[in-house]
Amino acid sequence: MSSATQDAPSATGRALAPDPAQYRPGRTITEWTPEDPSFWRSTGKKVATRNLWIAVPALLVAFVVWQVWSITATNLKDVGFGFSQSQLFWLTAVPGITGGTARIFYTFLGPMIGQRRFTALSTIVLIVPLIWLGFAVQDPATSYTTMVAIAALCGIGGANFSSSLANIGFFYPKQEKGNATGINGGLGNLGVSVVQLLTPILITSSVLAIGAGQKKADGTEIYLQNAAFVWVPVLVVLAVVAWFGQNDLKVASTPFSQQKVIFKRKHNWVMTWLYVGTFGSFIGFAAALPLLIKTTFPAYSVATYAWMGPALGALARWAGGWIADKLGGARVTILSFVGMAASIIGVITFLPAGSDSGSFYGFFFCFLSAFFFSGIGNGSTFRQIPVIFRGQHLKGLTEGTPQYAAALKQAEIESGAVTGFTAAIAAYGFFFIPAMFANFAVTSAMWGFVAFYASCVVVAWYFYARKGAEAPS
Repeated sequence: MSSATQDAPSATGRALAPDPAQYRPGRTITEWTPEDPSFWRSTGKKVATRNLWIAVPALLVAFVVWQVWSITATNLKDVGFGFSQSQLFWLTAVPGITGGTARIFYTFLGPMIGQRRFTALSTIVLIVPLIWLGFAVQDPATSYTTMVAIAALCGIGGANFSSSLANIGFFYPKQEKGNATGINGGLGNLGVSVVQLLTPILITSSVLAIGAGQKKADGTEIYLQNAAFVWVPVLVVLAVVAWFGQNDLKVASTPFSQQKVIFKRKHNWVMTWLYVGTFGSFIGFAAALPLLIKTTFPAYSVATYAWMGPALGALARWAGGWIADKLGGARVTILSFVGMAASIIGVITFLPAGSDSGSFYGFFFCFLSAFFFSGIGNGSTFRQIPVIFRGQHLKGLTEGTPQYAAALKQAEIESGAVTGFTAAIAAYGFFFIPAMFANFAVTSAMWGFVAFYASCVVVAWYFYARKGAEAPS
């Protein structure tokens, strides 16, 4: 019988049942065994669901902060900022550097501090770059250096993903981890679409404006500060809800000394390679697509089209986790890379070349396909990680023995850390993809992506999908 349902001996020798008050909102939970069907039905599922649905909107708005520059940058030249096209691409890329780097730290800090406290703290700090951005965009004399600094701070919003995914995974049993992380990650990723869809609407509203508007060349007035200021009260509310509504899991509280072992695990690095291909593509394309549309097909509206790809990719992530639970993660991951490679070849086919003006709709629908398959792969790779590490640690052990229990706990710790670390490294796609478009011809960059996806197919097949693979997943 598990520790959640079995009475623990007291100092007097009498059994003491776990205190049910620990499962209330805002408490630290010391007894948590989601693999016990009785506990999961009676208590675990309800608590896990509450924590998940508080984490989702907090993560979504963190993604809004991370991606706010993808749309803000497309409007700066229109209101008098004298930045070059290359500089604008770099402004969309910079948040990827800080987001990816901060994710590395957040991966290990989240489990150390606790889901409730870390979600609240990491959410509330995001108001700082938004307030600074709101004032900076109102003055065309703001230096490029200042804008880069603001973009770098906005990147911290992307770090919340690693801590959120690593912590939420602890709440769910094995058979539901793929779906839970798919919901959390997928709906959190929707923040990319939310900011790209709402920002063009928000910046035209004088009712929401704090400060003066900015005149465009055609005489119309917009309020770029709205793209930042409108999210400040939302972040405050979400931080308060997380503080009072979520729980910290004692079982997930892990010192760095126990997490750092992942750097010695081969499959940490293999799965990082694969996740760079899926999430790195999703977030990098999301950051670059608005400017890519504006510079390659200027006759078409960024506001109308740019948000659709990230929305499709985010929702597909949810589906990817669910499908991988049914069919196996490795198979679905391979399918995703084949689909992404074919989609990008399609994008290349429809790009303008010489006297050929290209086809926007062919270009756009192939990009939608690339987003879809990247989302599927995001879900399947995150389903693979816990399966791989459970298989590695539990091999040859008998369920119910102390050795099995200890190995299972270590597998959970390492799965959470690997989930966060792979997400951290993959976030650099946010930087590298816009940076490649800033420094290379679009077609050359696209062929580089296709070659990388081909390598991912080989890696996923060899380690996880072929007959006799060392870690079937």
